[in-house]
Amino acid sequence: MFSYEKLSKRPSIFKSFSGLEVSEFDSLYAKVESKYVQFERERLSVRKDRKRKIGAGRPFKLPVRDRLLMLLIYYRLYVTFTLCGYLFDVDQATVFRDMRILEPLVKECIPLPKKIYAASRRARTPHEVETYFPGFIAFIDGTEQEIPRPKNKAKRKSHYSGKKKRHTVKTQLTVNKDGLVVHRTPHARGRRHDYDVFKQNHPTLPPDVKPGVDLGYDGIQSDFPKLNALIPYKKRGAIKKLTEEQRLFNKQLARARVVVEHTISRLKKFRIIGEEYRNRLRQYDQMSNIVCGLVNLRILGKI
Repeated sequence: MFSYEKLSKRPSIFKSFSGLEVSEFDSLYAKVESKYVQFERERLSVRKDRKRKIGAGRPFKLPVRDRLLMLLIYYRLYVTFTLCGYLFDVDQATVFRDMRILEPLVKECIPLPKKIYAASRRARTPHEVETYFPGFIAFIDGTEQEIPRPKNKAKRKSHYSGKKKRHTVKTQLTVNKDGLVVHRTPHARGRRHDYDVFKQNHPTLPPDVKPGVDLGYDGIQSDFPKLNALIPYKKRGAIKKLTEEQRLFNKQLARARVVVEHTISRLKKFRIIGEEYRNRLRQYDQMSNIVCGLVNLRILGKI
C-alpha cells in the first residue's frame, strides 16, 4: 500500500509519482494542515438539515497527508480511480470523494494564476511591476488538450480542432520571464482560434509590460495598439524577403518566447493535463488551475 512514510524514503520515486520534491510536498502539506480544521468545519456547516453535530458520521480512512499525496499522484500519473484505490487500499468511490473534498483546500494553499494576476494588478511602482514581470515582458500562448469524441453532433463540431485533428479544449496562458503562470483563461472550444480566445479574454497588463506572442496573434498590433505587443515580422504581399534587422528580431523573440513553451511542457508532465481528459469538462478549469498552481509552486521555490 502507498503512503507518505514509504514513498518519502525514496525521493526520486516520490518526485516521479507526485510531481513534487519531498521538501516541496512537506511545505504544501504544512499549509494544508494549518487550514484543514477550519476548512472542514466550514464545509460541514453548509448543510441546513443537519441532525448530528459536526464531527459525527463516518471518518476518513486515510490521514490528510496521504489523501494529499493520493491527489497529487492521480494528477501526475492520471491512473484510474480503481488503480488509485488499490494503491492506497481504499474503494474507488472513496478516492473520488476524498479528492473532490480536498481540491478546494489545495487551491487555497498554492500560488494559483488568478492570485498572482490579482496581485500584479495592484502593482503601482516600476519596482513592484518588475517583481511580477522581470524585464517588463510577458509571453502569451495557447495550449490544447484532447477530449473524448462528444456524442452531441453540435459539440463534435464546436470542439473539433483543425490543427490537432482531434476534439479538444483550448486554454490560453500568460507567463513571465521566469515561466511563472500569471494568467489563465477558462477553457474554450477547440475549434476557436488562439487570437479569437485572446480578443474575448485577455489579461490586463501594466502599461510598461510588453506581451510577446507568435504569428497566431496576427492583427494584435492594429486591434490593441496600446498593448505594444511584440510579434514576429511576416512576409506580406510584395514583401518577399525580410530585412536582416527583422530576421534578427524574430530570432531574438523566438529565443525569449521559448519560456512559455517550457512552462506548457511542465504543465503537461502532469498527465491529467497532458493526455486525453477523461473527466467531466465542468471540472476542467479547477483541475487546470491546480496544475498551474503546482507548477508555480515549484518555479517560485527556485527563483
